[in-house]
Amino acid sequence: MGCFYSKKSKRKSREKDGATPTATDETNAVPLGNNIDEAPKQYSWDKREKVDPKDYMLTGLKDVTVGRLPGKLNGQQFVIQECVNCNIYVFDHSATITIDDCVNCRLVLGPVKGSVFFRDCKDIKCVVACQQFRTRDCTKMDVFLCCATQPIIESSTGMKFGCFQYFYPELAFHFKDAGLSIFNNNWSNIHDFTPLSGENNWGLLPEDSLVLDFVPTPDPESEFKSVRISAEPSRSIVPLTKGGRRKDSEESCLFVFFAGEYATANARKLIDEATAKGFVLIQTKEVSMRPEDVKRVFQNSADDLVEWVAKGPVIALELNGDGVIEACKNIASEVFSGTKVFVSNDKNTSSQDVDSFFNFADMQMGL
Repeated sequence: MGCFYSKKSKRKSREKDGATPTATDETNAVPLGNNIDEAPKQYSWDKREKVDPKDYMLTGLKDVTVGRLPGKLNGQQFVIQECVNCNIYVFDHSATITIDDCVNCRLVLGPVKGSVFFRDCKDIKCVVACQQFRTRDCTKMDVFLCCATQPIIESSTGMKFGCFQYFYPELAFHFKDAGLSIFNNNWSNIHDFTPLSGENNWGLLPEDSLVLDFVPTPDPESEFKSVRISAEPSRSIVPLTKGGRRKDSEESCLFVFFAGEYATANARKLIDEATAKGFVLIQTKEVSMRPEDVKRVFQNSADDLVEWVAKGPVIALELNGDGVIEACKNIASEVFSGTKVFVSNDKNTSSQDVDSFFNFADMQMGL
């Protein structure tokens, strides 16, 4: 620094005396960019908006309606703890959410990229979409769930599960932002880390259970009054599936959409067409396949399908009901004639079609 200032002072003295700078002076001149009066350089981390941890926590609340509106979390972590008799609505996507020591609360948790972890909670009713779902030391929870992996309960009792049924306008975008597929939902495939002999710590909610009977819409006087919410199964972002409940018919059909611009919309269209005819959606999966996977899963039909799996993931649906195979073949030819699909051919092979595909999908997803 002493050298810097000495050069500067020499240059000033020469200019003051009217002296002509020498070559040596020009060579040793300090670049203008290093001028001490220049504003300090800003780095990318200096430009980030400062985060207040309190914006990502709900703590010690009682008898209130609270939460976060769309755009308030934007993929950050969130913590809920020590809340009593609260209605909590998180209408945004997040990285992880932990819920500790809450009692008698109703929650809606928008899509979570990682885990949702309930600890030491009781009398909870919730709607949750996440990559991983886990509870520990919880009692009496009713959960309408969309979970990409196998849900896990530990040291928890009185746990009841149903299929996710919910809509708000930004929800589809939040699923995408969280990296979740609406077709990968293992809501009824629960793993109990601590089973009790002769007892069952968990079960399924009645099939006709309505979300709003468990988790009401927000108070019209709350900050969430502008969010347009629906819990109608027909409007739910996640398809309503029967899951692990007993099938009504011995006849099931595998219907697979191969990658295309409208694969998701086509799958939703099929669900609408099939359920309108009285058939039941059992399960769905969206998964990537390699050529060798296609040959193993689809066997005799594989040659016609191999080239399509390179274009992206496939979406598969199991539909159930007497006459479902013939009905699906008709829908495929009438509604999806320009789309690449696979449909079970007859009842002799349909069960094997279903088992082969969904066993493969479960292995791919580590279930």
